[in-house]
Amino acid sequence: MVKAIVGACWGDEGKGKITDVLAGESDVVIRFQGGSNAGHTIINDYGKFVLHQLPSGVFHGNITNIIGNGVALSVEKFKAELDGLTSRGVPMPKILVSDRCQLVMPYHVELDSMEEARLSARSFGSTKSGIAPFYSDKFAKIGFQVSELFDDKESIMAHIEQLLAVKNCLYVNLYGQKPLSADDIYAKLMEYKEVLAPYAADTLSFVHDAVKDGKTILLEGQLGSLKDTDFGIYPMVTSSNTIAGYGAVGAGVPPYEIKEIIATVKAYSSAVGAGEFVSEIFGDEADELRRRGGDGGEYGATTHRPRRMGWLDLLASRYGCQVQSATAVAFTVLDALSYLDEIPVCVAYELDGERIDYFPPTSKLKHCKPILEVLPGWKCDIRGIKEYSELPENARRYVEFAEEHIGVPIKMVSNGPSRNDIIYR
Repeated sequence: MVKAIVGACWGDEGKGKITDVLAGESDVVIRFQGGSNAGHTIINDYGKFVLHQLPSGVFHGNITNIIGNGVALSVEKFKAELDGLTSRGVPMPKILVSDRCQLVMPYHVELDSMEEARLSARSFGSTKSGIAPFYSDKFAKIGFQVSELFDDKESIMAHIEQLLAVKNCLYVNLYGQKPLSADDIYAKLMEYKEVLAPYAADTLSFVHDAVKDGKTILLEGQLGSLKDTDFGIYPMVTSSNTIAGYGAVGAGVPPYEIKEIIATVKAYSSAVGAGEFVSEIFGDEADELRRRGGDGGEYGATTHRPRRMGWLDLLASRYGCQVQSATAVAFTVLDALSYLDEIPVCVAYELDGERIDYFPPTSKLKHCKPILEVLPGWKCDIRGIKEYSELPENARRYVEFAEEHIGVPIKMVSNGPSRNDIIYR
C-alpha cells in the first residue's frame, strides 16, 4: 500500500511527527517535492531533530528513505543533515537519491536573496533557500540533474555555458553583480558528485519493484495545500505542488496505488511568510498561543521566524483536505489549547457583507473577515492520555466539531510533541 502524509493548510501542521509515527509500519519513505525551505520537527528517543530534506524515516534502520525526483536538492544541506544525525548517535540510514533529482545551486540561493531585496516591501517572504529560482530553471530546462554529474566534462561545460548566457544577464544587468564563472560552477558540481555518488540511484525502478512486492510506501510532502502553486493562496505560495497527487510525479509512484491520504490539520492555525490568513490573531493573544504552541513555541523550523498565529480555520481546513483528496485527518497540537477558557473557531467568512461557506481564490480571500464560533475549553493538561474516551468531554467536542465541518474522519489526535503522544480513533 502507498500512503501519503501531507499538510492541509499553510504547513507547520506536524507532518514530521505523524510521518515518524507511521514510518514504523513502512518499508519505504519518500520525500516527493519541495526543498530545504521548510523543516519537519521530530522528537524521539534520539532527541529533537529538524529535518529539512531527509525523509522522516531516517530514524528507522529497516526503512529505505528516498529523495524523489520532485525535490529541490541542496547537496550542502543534505550532507549537513546526515552528519548531524550520525554525530548524535543515529545509525547511518538507508538513503537513495533519485538520479533524476535536480540540484539547488549556489547561484539559486544568491538570486533568491537578491530578488527579495529588489522587491523590498513587495517581497514574497521567501526563506531565501533558492527554491523559486531552482524551479524556474527546472522548467526552463537549464537545471542540473543528479545523473548529469556523471557525464563527461565537455557536455557539462556546454550546459554551463548555456545557463550562463541567461544568469549573467541577471547578475550584471539586473542586480549589478559580477558575472558567474563557468569554472567555479563546474568545480562545485564535482564537489556534489563526490557527495552524492554513494546515494544516486534509479529510484523509479526501485519504487515500482517495491510496489510489485507489496511493500508499504509512505509519501512525505512539504508545506500544505494553501502553499501549493496551483491551489494555494497565489502568489504567496511555494514553487512546487504540495498535494498528494504530485507524489505520482515527484516520487514515481503509480497514481492508482495511493490508497490512503492523511492530511494533517493543526488544532489552531499558524503560518510562516506572507499571504492571506483570515483567522489570524495579533498582540498578546497571538503571543500567548505562540508561546504555548508547537514543541517549544511556534517558530519556523527553518527560518526560526515567529509564526503568524490564528484560530482553527475550518473553511481553509476543509478546502485543504479537498485539494489533497484526504481519506483521513491527523489532528495535531490539541494540547496547546488547554489553557483557554473558551476557544474561538472560524466557521465561515464574511465577504462583501455576506456570509460564505467556501474558501475563495486570493482576489476574494483578501476581502474576507472571519466569522467565529466559540467552544468551551477543557482547562487541564491532556498530555499522556492514550485513549480518546479519556480526553475531557470538551476536548472531544472540539475534535468532533472540527471533524463535522471538515468532512473527513479524524483518525489520529496528537496531544503532545513526542512520538508517543498520539491517540488513535
